[in-house]
Amino acid sequence: MKESQPTHECLLSKQQVQPAVDESSARAQEVPFYIAATGPSTRPRRVLKHDDCFAILDSHGDIGATPGSADGLYYKDTRYLGHLELLLNGMQLLLLGSSIRDDNALLTVDLTNPDIYFDQKLALAKDTLHFVRTFFLWNDTLYQRIRIQNYGDRAISCTVSLSFASDFADLFEVRGLRRARRGSMRSEIDGDRQVTLVYEGLDKRSRHALMRFDPSPERLGSSIASYSMTIDPGDAHWIYVSAECSQEQKTTASRAVPFRKGLLGALRQQRTVTRNVTAVSTSNNIFNEVMCRSIADLRMLATDTGRGLYPYAGIPWYSTAFGRDGIITAIQMLWCYPDLAKGVLTHLAALQANTTDPLADAEPGKILHEMRSGEMAALREIPFGLYYGSVDSTPLFVLLAGLYVERTGDVELLRKLWPNIEAALDWIDDAGDADGDGFIEYHRRNDQGLVNQGWKDSQDSIFHADGSLAEGPIALCEVQAYVYAAKRAAAVSARRLGKNERAETLSRAADTLAQRFEESFWCSDLGTYALALDGQKRQCRVRTSNAGQVLMSGIASPEHADDVVRNLMQKSFFSGWGIRTLATNEVRYNPMSYHNGSIWPHDNSLIAAGFARYGFRTAVSRIFEALFEAASYMDFRRLPELYCGFRRGRGRGPTLYPVACSPQAWAAGTPFLMIQVSLGLEFDLTRREIVLRNPQLPAFLDTVTLTNLQIGPCRVDLRVRRDGSSVSLKVLRNEGAVRIAALCS
Repeated sequence: MKESQPTHECLLSKQQVQPAVDESSARAQEVPFYIAATGPSTRPRRVLKHDDCFAILDSHGDIGATPGSADGLYYKDTRYLGHLELLLNGMQLLLLGSSIRDDNALLTVDLTNPDIYFDQKLALAKDTLHFVRTFFLWNDTLYQRIRIQNYGDRAISCTVSLSFASDFADLFEVRGLRRARRGSMRSEIDGDRQVTLVYEGLDKRSRHALMRFDPSPERLGSSIASYSMTIDPGDAHWIYVSAECSQEQKTTASRAVPFRKGLLGALRQQRTVTRNVTAVSTSNNIFNEVMCRSIADLRMLATDTGRGLYPYAGIPWYSTAFGRDGIITAIQMLWCYPDLAKGVLTHLAALQANTTDPLADAEPGKILHEMRSGEMAALREIPFGLYYGSVDSTPLFVLLAGLYVERTGDVELLRKLWPNIEAALDWIDDAGDADGDGFIEYHRRNDQGLVNQGWKDSQDSIFHADGSLAEGPIALCEVQAYVYAAKRAAAVSARRLGKNERAETLSRAADTLAQRFEESFWCSDLGTYALALDGQKRQCRVRTSNAGQVLMSGIASPEHADDVVRNLMQKSFFSGWGIRTLATNEVRYNPMSYHNGSIWPHDNSLIAAGFARYGFRTAVSRIFEALFEAASYMDFRRLPELYCGFRRGRGRGPTLYPVACSPQAWAAGTPFLMIQVSLGLEFDLTRREIVLRNPQLPAFLDTVTLTNLQIGPCRVDLRVRRDGSSVSLKVLRNEGAVRIAALCS
């Protein structure tokens, strides 16, 4: 995020972000799980991640140089290192440059010395010493190499020091939640090159940050390591530092993997994550950079759960498994990386609720909303250890299972998942529809859980036209569409397993839902679907982007779909950078809000998929162009979780949202889904056929090349070229006699 932006506070977990107010600390106590940020930072941030460990460093490579920041080395929802600062003779260094490698594996920071005076005389002119700090994360350890080279014409004697500290703060403490009691901390100096920072938690778990230094520093204390050195002209000195996170004590004799060996291991492991992904290259170099960053972000966020890879939702606030986020990311990537969906399905099936737990909003058959592994979750000071307060994760799970099998033909996994699918369908028809009206609703079971439990889970995101907040149980429009798509997909899956009677039942239920949905949610005077039905079955007659996601499922009638598209492409919704979450003429519209007027890339990609389903190809291209142009202004060409909904102005980029997660999984998946819907890619395993249905490329793309596109055991390479308003298709490779066709209607 841009450091010049004002800070905000937001309700967690994955709740609203509201403009900051002076009484933010008090507010953080009134409403649980708000982020209470302290003020603007002065240095841009850099992010590294590997599995359950991530690091937020500033552009200098320091941690916590800006007081009150979220900087740190985190492991399993706990900050193991809250301060790490490199100093020369007690002074901060000057920044030359700071960059994350294209694959997100390595952070490199170039620094130099300032003018240093002694007895009011210039002792060392600036730009004489060159410092290069290189960082990477691997196996729960932050590795750092410091290279110091003398470009002067005389020997230089100096003191280089690294100060370090940890508060072992739970991630929710970092977000502003205060605790009445905490565990105890201590430091242990082990020999001449190791210091262990220890936290004994109230959850009876011991957490350790083991600092290692090589070579041994001249001075090693509980919070500082200092080197006195003399560097001859042209020579360089090297310092290696590692910070290892663990929940068990490391022995003094234990040794960290050497820097170079660890780096090679990290790079080798990283390459295997996306080995089978279809590569996308285009005629537009900037868009190629967007795609490169997106796949690198997904590679970084993909975490080995022991059941397969799972895309953690985002950094810093959501670096864990979220049901909804993981499923939608898997759907976005299904055409080019189906292995990701398999990992998501397997992990969520293993964590499916099988008991009723009001504190966790859990009921048998529900699919996970999120999981946390910090001290506060273990003590149930927060309800998110395994939390199920999501109304849409369950139907989306069923939908993803059906789409995955359709894409891959993996009937073996389908058989394994079928009990989970049936349990999810039972929840949809039973506890999910407690009043039996045919729509699934949500209503939190305890006052610690989420008030709103759809993807717009801000406290103020579901409301009536006059701005009054809707009272539950609440039935969201897009969630009914997810259920419709889920039952359609489950019917196809049931037929694959020979369960024809079950398939017919599901198909009939989907047809009935579609009819009742049109009757209950359509607002003819607004030309869109109601945002929701409240607990009194009154329509929330508000124009929102949710209606666009309805189209993705196919539940909408063609004439209503036409109205929805026309509505969403008006200026009240379409800002020039994408479609806003809320129309500008609604009472609660605020372009700086989390869900009431901002722009979410993933939301736009799902809306575009709905537009394409009903044949609105020109609108798809406009959305694609807007998202691409927004990404072209972003740091590292990285689409963030969201940005502000202000109208596009000539000669300037979109207004950033300061506490948005970046990277964020479903934002990274957005360009991939936009490629699929633009090309109209469809797969038929039975006929071994790839179809491009009504393909159309936006104006910024002349060609798109897909390499290693898979269907069953076969692989093909394709090139699509834009010729005016039409496209041409060229097959570059076809291994397996795949039928490939471009169909226009």
